[in-house]
Amino acid sequence: MRPAGEKSRRTLSAKTALTLAVTSLFYPCVDAQTLADVVVTASRAQQRSFDAPAAIQSIDRDTIQNAGPQVNLSESLNRVPGLTILNRQNYAQDLQLSIRGFGARSTFGIRGIRLLVDGIPATTPDGQGQGSSISLTSTERIEVLRGPLAQMYGNSAGGVIQAFTRDAPEQAEVGAQYYLGSFGMQRSDWQYAGRAGDYGLVVDYSTFDTQGYRDNSKTERKQFNGKLSFNASEKTHVNVVFNQFDMPLAQDPLGLTAAQLAANPAQAGNNAVSRRTRKTVLQNQLGSSLVHTIDTERAVTARLYYGTRDNLQYQTLGATGAWVGLNRHYYGAGLQYNAQSKLGGIPVRWVAGYEFDRSQEKRQGGVAALGEKASTTRNEDNRAENNDVFIQASALVSDKVSMVAGLRHSTVRLSSADNYLSDGNGSGSVSYQAASPVLGLTYHASDDLNLYANYGKGFEGPTLAEVAYSGGGTPAFNTAINASSSQHYELGIKWAPSSRLRLDFTLFQINSDDEIVVARSSGGNTSFKNAPGTRRTGWELTGSTQLAANWQATLAATQIDATFSQAFTSGTSGIASGNRIPGIPKHFIFSELLWSSQSLDGAKRLPKPGSQVGIEFTQAGRLYANDTNTASADGYATLNLKASHAWAVGAGSLTVYGRIDNLTDARYVGSVIVNQALSQFYEPAPGRTWTLGLRLILPL
Repeated sequence: MRPAGEKSRRTLSAKTALTLAVTSLFYPCVDAQTLADVVVTASRAQQRSFDAPAAIQSIDRDTIQNAGPQVNLSESLNRVPGLTILNRQNYAQDLQLSIRGFGARSTFGIRGIRLLVDGIPATTPDGQGQGSSISLTSTERIEVLRGPLAQMYGNSAGGVIQAFTRDAPEQAEVGAQYYLGSFGMQRSDWQYAGRAGDYGLVVDYSTFDTQGYRDNSKTERKQFNGKLSFNASEKTHVNVVFNQFDMPLAQDPLGLTAAQLAANPAQAGNNAVSRRTRKTVLQNQLGSSLVHTIDTERAVTARLYYGTRDNLQYQTLGATGAWVGLNRHYYGAGLQYNAQSKLGGIPVRWVAGYEFDRSQEKRQGGVAALGEKASTTRNEDNRAENNDVFIQASALVSDKVSMVAGLRHSTVRLSSADNYLSDGNGSGSVSYQAASPVLGLTYHASDDLNLYANYGKGFEGPTLAEVAYSGGGTPAFNTAINASSSQHYELGIKWAPSSRLRLDFTLFQINSDDEIVVARSSGGNTSFKNAPGTRRTGWELTGSTQLAANWQATLAATQIDATFSQAFTSGTSGIASGNRIPGIPKHFIFSELLWSSQSLDGAKRLPKPGSQVGIEFTQAGRLYANDTNTASADGYATLNLKASHAWAVGAGSLTVYGRIDNLTDARYVGSVIVNQALSQFYEPAPGRTWTLGLRLILPL
């Protein structure tokens, strides 16, 4: 079934646009400052991304800031190959994010991908995370690691996304931003950053409100992020971070059937309005990290954090509706030792560490009437925890060859104590253990050419939500689900022939056993099982070049073939070998051409006076919505325009931003809800939208 959303006659030719984008990367250009991104995620120590023996990209502050009002990760991370991030136009369900196909099946936040903010996990031990916990308005950079080396981060087979809050500048400054946009969107942000002696402080408070593109999609958010940095001694540096995410309202428009999508894509799904489907969230987290330098070759890093999350959601289930409440507190600690030594005369960089994380929550639920609680039919205490140890070593074994090897041992425990059912069937516990080795070789052909090959073994355990129901759909703790295991293979090349051009190309193959899939979905109760096997093969290309002093081009392209490699049964339906894994577009392309009235020399912080104009092109392939591949959404292509102009205001700056997204007003499905029981698969994207913004920075 292919619903309305047929390719618009106004949609651009993806082949033509890709050809132009690739051609522009090799257009002769003048010399420019090299893009020497610093990353830490691949090796757990600072290094240039060009030298990192892995597929890793870093998105800097300027890119985050110029990509939109800094509400969603999808604004800036769509330029990372291998990562698919879909803005669902539904803030009650968070973004749909996947890396190399892992996480695409999730209908509740982000799973299968490790999220870290300032080194502190934003992913619970069972593998669930919330992208909204990242405060983009004060984020300095975001790193995205894909492939085998990501297995060194534990129960997240897809990859790692790590965000870093900006450091306080030497010159104190205050900043304010305000955005307006389509569908009543309003975004504000106030920020202070500065130093007082040995103490650095960044304080950021932002708000976001929208009426939403679809019916029943109004949202209100408030977010605070603060970072205090200081030196406890000459050799010890401490960061203390506190953040709060307050979402007092996020209406849920639900998905649409094919018929509803064709009739009116802006409508809400069945009973969403009458039953007032919505979600509220309040999350607070306090964390601290410490780096102690022992000497020039040794250092110790430690982290400690604690947080709470209250979540209340109203759904359409049953005759009159249902509610689910979650009261969670979570905490954890980590210790890491970095050292440099020699082994048989060969320089070796060592990293070893231990990580413990625990999440405890009271989960309740019941019947709702007209969007309010009517009774309680579920009351249980859930717990998830992990105990992990890891060691990783990197060595230059010759003038041309370096090697990386590592091993992580993970233990994940899930348990539930049912306080409602007298027979205790809702209670249970299960644990998973896995050893995840990684091995990689890099051939340093020259100063501007690196070739690497990596292997890694990963695992992904079920979440608490996935073990909550038995195979028959009854509320009984399901201990029959195995953790998924995966074998990752990767070949890559990084080429930077001049300071003006950088290209990265990666080939990958991932074979998984026991991938977790839907076994049965009915009446709002979904049970899960293991599929015998899946395979993901593909390639990723990213490039950036400065065409001239005032022109810059960027390209990110991904091709992935993700299929079930063995047949299995889901409910009463047979899933054939070769069927595509739903929720994963076969290809995705992002390209950008940027012009600036001032030289694009990579200077950071205060914007230079002058103008910038950019055009972005995105193209995505078909999205399958279910395991049987009987429902899908057509691919799409869109154009976005953006412009800004900055003026000097004394020693500060005033910048005006403007964007038009989906310039051709294409009609398409932005994301799908995988295996939705009532065939309400489709979450339509809006047509042409606009955003206007104003940013003021004043040094103190």
